[in-house]
Amino acid sequence: MTESAPKRLKTEAAGSIGTHNGHFHADEALAVHMLRMLPSYRDAALIRTRDPKQLETCHTVVDVGGEYDAERNRFDHHQRGFTTTFPGRETKLSSAGLVFLHFGKAIIAQRLGLEDDETPVVGLIHKKIYESFVEALDAHDNGVSVYDPEAVAAAGLTKRFHEGGFSLGSVVGRLNPNWNDPKPSDPVAAQAAEDARFVQASERIGEEFERELDYYTSAWLPARDVVQAAFNQRSQHDSEGRLLIFDSQSAPWKDHLYTLEDGKASVLYVLYPESASPDAKWRVQCVPESKDSFVSRKPLPEAWRGFRDAELDGISGIEGCVFVHAAGFIGGNKTFEGAKAMAIAALQV
Repeated sequence: MTESAPKRLKTEAAGSIGTHNGHFHADEALAVHMLRMLPSYRDAALIRTRDPKQLETCHTVVDVGGEYDAERNRFDHHQRGFTTTFPGRETKLSSAGLVFLHFGKAIIAQRLGLEDDETPVVGLIHKKIYESFVEALDAHDNGVSVYDPEAVAAAGLTKRFHEGGFSLGSVVGRLNPNWNDPKPSDPVAAQAAEDARFVQASERIGEEFERELDYYTSAWLPARDVVQAAFNQRSQHDSEGRLLIFDSQSAPWKDHLYTLEDGKASVLYVLYPESASPDAKWRVQCVPESKDSFVSRKPLPEAWRGFRDAELDGISGIEGCVFVHAAGFIGGNKTFEGAKAMAIAALQV
């Protein structure tokens, strides 16, 4: 079930946040961190327990209790029949997704310095951060693979290496105590030691979340206008609009370009200076088939790949060449004119 319009929740100061004790995961670690980013939760005590009576005393409970009731600040996803998803997505939410669904817009508006958390800009960033960061944690906690295992098996594909240790879920998981680590004999001290590890995990994944939040609010959002301006001028450089050229230092362009193209893959190469310096070298970068793809819509010519400097000048017939990557997805020239000449020549191959 998709939650299409999360209700605005009460903002009175929260006395405590409850979650389960024992082995912890990335979803509740992030859920707790996100709540504590808000003024009403900043000083809330953390109670880690599975005791229903203790949890009843908590203002907000995440990832335990078998109940999802936003009005009562109960955010568990383990109960039978729970099917809630983020609007427009198919992945079932974990406690991280539930908290982000209901509190994410307030967190974003706070970071942007806005009083209204229902503006289109806040909604746009809310959607982007869920898709780029939170959804992977929801999937990880709910046992959902990135690819359909049956489809992968049917295609005869196997992994070349194990990448699990690099996921955020794995990073958080490694902060749990090992089975044979020394443990205090006093139950209170043992719980305190475990709680300290959880706090460390919450801060660790929270740091990554805030880095993602800062990127979308401080870099990605301002880049939208920069990319829009370059997109509007693309026909000045190529009658078919296949070149996107940034007059100043490049901004994050992929997401915005795909949105502006609206399904029409028109731009093949993006040109930009390496820095804001007047004598900066220029890059020619191929547009990928999709945001996460390593396959270019039109790679730079095979004959140029892996060559540099004067040798590349001779092969391409263009002065000032610096390099073309062996994979053909990017190249460089000493000047804008040279970079543009490389792009135009590549279009004709």
